[in-house]
Amino acid sequence: MKRREFSTCVMASAVGAVTLSASGAAQAQSPFVEGTHYVKLSQPGAVPSDGKIEVVEFFWYGCPHCHAFEPALDAWQKKLPIDVAFRRVPVAFREEPFVAHQRLFYTLEAMGLVDTMHRKVFSAIFLDKLRLDKLPEILAFVTKNGVDGAKFSEVFNSFSVQTKVRQAKQLAEVYRIDGVPTLGIQARFYTSGSLAGSPERTLAVADYLIDRSRKKI
Repeated sequence: MKRREFSTCVMASAVGAVTLSASGAAQAQSPFVEGTHYVKLSQPGAVPSDGKIEVVEFFWYGCPHCHAFEPALDAWQKKLPIDVAFRRVPVAFREEPFVAHQRLFYTLEAMGLVDTMHRKVFSAIFLDKLRLDKLPEILAFVTKNGVDGAKFSEVFNSFSVQTKVRQAKQLAEVYRIDGVPTLGIQARFYTSGSLAGSPERTLAVADYLIDRSRKKI
């Protein structure tokens, strides 16, 4: 989803399968091209101090392509190597409805409910046609799914969630995010379906960029 096109997420059609070739001990030539399949940041951002390679998914609950991407992304991130840290970051291209969706995600995260509720939020928006952009509707949704409404409301309005929202804005600015879903790698690179050619190829490009970050090249 582009910043200027809130109702449409542009994804190119799938391209052919990727093959790697190598000769002897020489490094395999990459099938991915900087500026075409991924972007390298001109000024890298800060990375985690624990030595892990950070992968960030920038998303919006109201983006249909984020919804469609989620099953493949979820399966992929669960198989990442131990030296890779994955996290999701909701973006806001304007105040409404984006910030409410950011606060919804960070409240679920703070309450340890992302694994059980994250995809239910997408389903509520795209299958049940809920907006989930106002607290009363959000509370009705979460309580229907067994979440303590009073506790949720307290966390939703907390300083810690507001801080997370500000940090999300700052990170999106580092990566210069103008569309979702986008994968950022080690505050050095980003790729997306519109760049890579398809959601599946996005993950292949991300694997390549993770390997580059591991080798520091």
